[in-house]
Amino acid sequence: MAPLNILHVFRAPVGGLFRHVMDLAREQTARGHRVGLIADSSTGGERGEAQLKALEPQLALRVSRIPMQRHFGLRDPSAIAHVMRRATQTQADIIHGHGAKGGAYARLAPGNRRAVRVYTPHGGSLLFSNDNLAGRFYLTTERLLMLRGDLFLFESAFSADIFRRKIGEPRGLVRVAHNGVSPREFEPVVTAADATDLIFLGELRHLKGIDVLIDAIAQLRREGREVTATLVGSGPDRDMFHNQVDALGLNDLIRFKPAMPGPEALKLGRVMVVPSRFESLPYVVLEAGAGGLPLIATRVGGIHEIFGPQAADLVPANDAPALARAIVTKLDGGDATLAAAHLLRERVQASFSIQAMVDGVLDAYGNALETLRKNGRR
Repeated sequence: MAPLNILHVFRAPVGGLFRHVMDLAREQTARGHRVGLIADSSTGGERGEAQLKALEPQLALRVSRIPMQRHFGLRDPSAIAHVMRRATQTQADIIHGHGAKGGAYARLAPGNRRAVRVYTPHGGSLLFSNDNLAGRFYLTTERLLMLRGDLFLFESAFSADIFRRKIGEPRGLVRVAHNGVSPREFEPVVTAADATDLIFLGELRHLKGIDVLIDAIAQLRREGREVTATLVGSGPDRDMFHNQVDALGLNDLIRFKPAMPGPEALKLGRVMVVPSRFESLPYVVLEAGAGGLPLIATRVGGIHEIFGPQAADLVPANDAPALARAIVTKLDGGDATLAAAHLLRERVQASFSIQAMVDGVLDAYGNALETLRKNGRR
């Protein structure tokens, strides 16, 4: 493939979406493409800022940060104009929007008709439903924005399916390129001396099911089983979870740690728990699987695509008793627990590498560019 000028547009430099964009930008640059990023200037904190600054010297099209609101607002027109200017200045071949807001800006920015407009939802608007006014508004907006998309690139088959069900059949090309992890992440996790029984890593949001995990630990205590846990991350519902732990008298069993890199966090527990109510294809599952850490996860989103033949072991969401049983089974599983972790590691290594992810994304870009050529836009 000839070198491309690629702009990635996204809002908050946090979480799995940010990890995905950073990995893509780094690997696409290594393959000779000219890459730039556009991100929100008000989120991400010191950690996000440090990661962007560390990567920027590698990016030929640099990093720009502007105010981006989570919801529609008065700042949107100036953000769209910024994306338009950057796309024109860089002669972008690809404008890749990530998440609902990044996807909207990438597709709404006028000018540069020759650029492929790419959208990866990463959950985003897919979390909404038609059951309420806000949901109907955002899903209707997505249907209108479909008219501006050339390539709809999903990180899981689940996301592609739910997009079709909730929004409709995209008019542009549709491709799936699973998230992937790097070779260094297949180093076995060595747990710390003070590791707890369980580790949770992610945003502290109701969507992540942390309250269900806390309830499961409380149930196990009532049954005479003391299970300890470390909850790593930050997020809007942090105080709610602290209050829940206080109310249930679990401060001696559950500790909170601030957000930190995945490899550091994974060492803090002997079993990873992903109790989410919704996911697409979460990096935390891939990271734990790659490191050989025993894993408990809910049967939501595209997690079953990662587990493959082991998907029967997944736990129903919103079910504290089922989660409690799975915790006991995993902690007491001995050789069976280790064997399951080994099988998952082999599956992740075979099917979810960062090389395969980037190959899939670039191949999809190439398909979309060829379609534009046939349609006379290039």
